[in-house]
Amino acid sequence: MAEDYYSILEVSRDASAEDIKKAYRKLAMKYHPDRNPGDKAAEEKFKQISAAYEVLGDANKRQRYDQLGHDMYTKGNAGGSGMSAEDLFSQVFGGAGGGFFSDLFGGGGRAANGPMEGDDLSYELQINFEEAVFGCNKEISFQHTENCDHCHGTGAEPGSSKKTCPTCHGRGQVTMSQGFFSVRQTCSTCRGTGQIVEKPCQTCRGKGVVRKKRTISLRVPAGVDTGSRLRVSGEGEAGSNGGPAGDLYVLFRVRPHEIFERDGTSLHCEVPISFCTAALGGQVEVPTIDGRAELTIPPGTQNGATFRMKGKGVASLVRGRDRGDQYVHVVVEVPTKLSAEQKELLQKFEDSGDKNQIYPKWKAFVEKAKKFFS
Repeated sequence: MAEDYYSILEVSRDASAEDIKKAYRKLAMKYHPDRNPGDKAAEEKFKQISAAYEVLGDANKRQRYDQLGHDMYTKGNAGGSGMSAEDLFSQVFGGAGGGFFSDLFGGGGRAANGPMEGDDLSYELQINFEEAVFGCNKEISFQHTENCDHCHGTGAEPGSSKKTCPTCHGRGQVTMSQGFFSVRQTCSTCRGTGQIVEKPCQTCRGKGVVRKKRTISLRVPAGVDTGSRLRVSGEGEAGSNGGPAGDLYVLFRVRPHEIFERDGTSLHCEVPISFCTAALGGQVEVPTIDGRAELTIPPGTQNGATFRMKGKGVASLVRGRDRGDQYVHVVVEVPTKLSAEQKELLQKFEDSGDKNQIYPKWKAFVEKAKKFFS
């Protein structure tokens, strides 16, 4: 497999054990062969997901995998247990064998109407450069599903109840014989839940959930950047049958700044100075993310010289209050639209001294050119 196990499970390399298990459960449910009959691509994906979780779901195997790398680990067949994808699935989902639907809809595993966690949601938030650097409070609004207040998520009108589906007898699936083969399909009567509602809730029409607009206050930590992701627990889609809600993932997009460019925790900016200041040295006022600051320019500063201003960068998301540095790139500006008097003065300066002493770089270049042409 060209992908490594982290990318297969769609998690970062620093993901927690709980996040890895959660990712496996979500993907395994999606690609399980019993949910994708005849789909070879889904079957292969299910095997890859299972192989990835067998390693990353075990602390010792994961540590060795991180040390060796994907190619070395897989070529050496390090730590393989020989457990099949179905066995691993049953172990994680608490089943007792018998395949996906057996585990999920009866016969030794979870009941068809067991708690199911809600799906996660994503939200893209655009913020200003300064808001990303210093952190801020934002109020965001989004649509998600919540348990119906009228039926409290049951899907049934108060006073009524659910009963076992008479078609599938609570298994959530029906078996249809086609010649020598038996094909299992999701029960169309109960839609795989194993139960039907005698009197559907009038508010949610038996779904148990309603779609609502949700507004929350969000604390944006200092140091976020474009691509940073913040998880807000429990603000995703509602769970079913008493299951917990999913999470909301806020993805940040930071607007560019007119002066500063960011590289991790470092800030960069260009500051033009006059050729007189570059030659004689002096103090120049430069912008920083905290406000104005003075920068000392030493005599003889060349175009493109870089000066570091320690601690004037961006806070680190990992190290908390520690801030990076700001780098000022000097651009020596050549004067334009000179008056006749100014041109005369410059010419006098040009003719007044020894070029070999005033312009050491020019002198070195001339020496190299002489060797080249000789």
